[in-house]
Amino acid sequence: MSSEEFITESLFEGFKSILSIKVIFGLIVLIILFSTAILAPVISPFDPNEQRLNEAYKPPFWVKGGDKNYILGTDSLGRDIFSRLVYGARVAAVVAVVATILTAITGILVGLLSGFFGGKVDQIFMRLVDIWMSFPPVLFALALIAILGVGLKNVILAIAIIDWTRFARVVRAEVINIKEKDFILADKAVGMSNTHIIFREILPNTIPIIIILATLEMSIAITVEILLSYVGLGVKAFTPSWGSMISEGLAYFRIGWWGMLFPMLATIVVILGLNSLGDGLREKIDPRLSLMR
Repeated sequence: MSSEEFITESLFEGFKSILSIKVIFGLIVLIILFSTAILAPVISPFDPNEQRLNEAYKPPFWVKGGDKNYILGTDSLGRDIFSRLVYGARVAAVVAVVATILTAITGILVGLLSGFFGGKVDQIFMRLVDIWMSFPPVLFALALIAILGVGLKNVILAIAIIDWTRFARVVRAEVINIKEKDFILADKAVGMSNTHIIFREILPNTIPIIIILATLEMSIAITVEILLSYVGLGVKAFTPSWGSMISEGLAYFRIGWWGMLFPMLATIVVILGLNSLGDGLREKIDPRLSLMR
């Protein structure tokens, strides 16, 4: 067997070993979410903000009075709900990716430094983490948005400011465990620099746990964005968001139940999918992480 075949087979066996119903379901949801976000202009039959007041409150096409041109019906302004749902997926995907990256960068850096150096460095960082986690997340988010103002960028920034502590605590715990391994002690013995040890030896060994945390963080980021948009403090007006769609749909629920139902279903499926992916990976890769949640 050639080296290329051995590597390919090893990767296949490793990937197969982490597959479970939870992981498969989560991956399917994740693929659908990002595919929808990327292909939104192609999938969407209408401009999500185009108003047709004479077409307002159209039910889904399979309901009496429905129109096949409006698959999931229209809202109070005659906007196509399916098109808005598709573009709402783009907002959810952007928030999930960007907020998770920013959150991870801050939390991982703090966790690496705190866990590796210990002592006063660890005490300072962990006291900061404890103080940060003492603030109720939702109220903290509302306060930050009140200061920063509404808008997608500010929502992402607020999430990154609030939730970096999750990465910091878990990565720190993993670093404390890894730095006592023989290969790290050997690097120190031969005079390797701390920078080399932290970023070339320890960081790569924390990647499995970081991946698990990232999937869970995407779920949290989407949830926070939807909650903020629901109360009018998320994305700007006329930007399609599942949170704002739920809020608007609630106002005319008795006239058109579909306006609130479909964004709620999309939210539930995506959150369940990402949580299932994170839980499935955790169970396969590191069961200890359940104690950190």
